[in-house]
Amino acid sequence: MIKYKKKNNIIKISVIGGSKVDTDIYQLAYRVGREIARKGALLICGGLTGTMEAACKGAKKEGGLTVGIIPTQDENDANKYVDIIIPTGMGYARNVPIVLSAHAVIAIDGSYGTLSEIGYSLTYEKPIIGLKTWDAQPYYSENTPFIIRAETAEEAVKIAIKEAKIYIKKTQSPVIDK
Repeated sequence: MIKYKKKNNIIKISVIGGSKVDTDIYQLAYRVGREIARKGALLICGGLTGTMEAACKGAKKEGGLTVGIIPTQDENDANKYVDIIIPTGMGYARNVPIVLSAHAVIAIDGSYGTLSEIGYSLTYEKPIIGLKTWDAQPYYSENTPFIIRAETAEEAVKIAIKEAKIYIKKTQSPVIDK
């Protein structure tokens, strides 16, 4: 039997955002994908067009690894920059595994599907970094935003890596060898 050793050192970042975007948002997502790959992190997304395609394309430009958790059962629906395609047949319900698979989430632009992923990120206490996306803050405190704002792709990824490391330290149990 083959024994696999769990790798705890791979940071996983989900990039969420709209499937229909303008050129500026496409370029922003592309730069986020490039930066994620430069930092050696794994990029996870919904695997379709728009923000998802741009981020994957950027990551591939830098030799990164991409995972697309797609809403359909047909692997051919994934964009051509996805390395590992996970067909779900779940529609928008696939937003849950997109969030749960990550150590941090970067939201870029987006519509209601992105808003649902932001909601899941908050529910599952995943750090979420926002670039030109929705605002969310609790009604009980104007000084406690739920989404960490970033102005550039580089800043967003830098924050995501930092927050992912904190998340990993907080949530992973120590590995005990027998």
